[in-house]
Amino acid sequence: MDLHVREVRREVAPGIHQQLWTFNGTAPGPVLRGRIGDTFEITLINDGSLDHGIDFHAGALAPDRPMRPINPGERLTYRFTATKAGIWMYHCSTMPMLHHIGNGMYGAVIIDPPGLIPVDHEYVLVQSELYLGPDGQPGDLTKMQAERPDAVVFNGYPAQYAHRPLTARTGDRIRFWVLDAGPNRASSFHLVGAQFDTVYLEGRWQLSPGDPGGAQVLHLGPATGGFVERSCRSPATTRSSATPWSTPNAAPAA
Repeated sequence: MDLHVREVRREVAPGIHQQLWTFNGTAPGPVLRGRIGDTFEITLINDGSLDHGIDFHAGALAPDRPMRPINPGERLTYRFTATKAGIWMYHCSTMPMLHHIGNGMYGAVIIDPPGLIPVDHEYVLVQSELYLGPDGQPGDLTKMQAERPDAVVFNGYPAQYAHRPLTARTGDRIRFWVLDAGPNRASSFHLVGAQFDTVYLEGRWQLSPGDPGGAQVLHLGPATGGFVERSCRSPATTRSSATPWSTPNAAPAA
């Protein structure tokens, strides 16, 4: 897959525009997915005006060459074999990384655990923070350093699913993959009025449907991920919460 660095002007909230640094024009970037043993070959193409690089947490490589920043107009191929399951962050590796991640250069790689059972609905939620700069300009590094976000969002835009809800039928089983891309804030992902019967956190099963206990949250720090599952037992409207500023957004799993 090719990942193009693109510097784009985007609406990040109603009437608010920022210049985002992105992979393939979106923040978060594309969701990549595979299984243990798969080899990923990603070519980074810098179509921007600044130097940028890439770091895939799903791979385990010495960082000096594959993660090195490249200049505008250059390209670099990053190749790794997935050896461990989980939802992994990828992000720009150029310093200061805080500014590049905080301005949109992050995404998720999902490596399925062996024997992962199909579900009726599966969603990927990538939590991040918005640090607004002047209209049409990049995010404010000073706010990022002070950990003063203007919003905490899922998949880059606040409250979009208040207008375009996620739906399921009674009896359906739903899986939520959740990655906290940060760069600063932790997350306690929760569905109001619901419990989870399955929890998978940082490569480890913590709860399975046959266990007598349940879980109320999936607790994540920055650059941490996992998934939770539940079945819809009765008709209802629920909402998601993660931090005091969060609102639910979701994207279908790749």
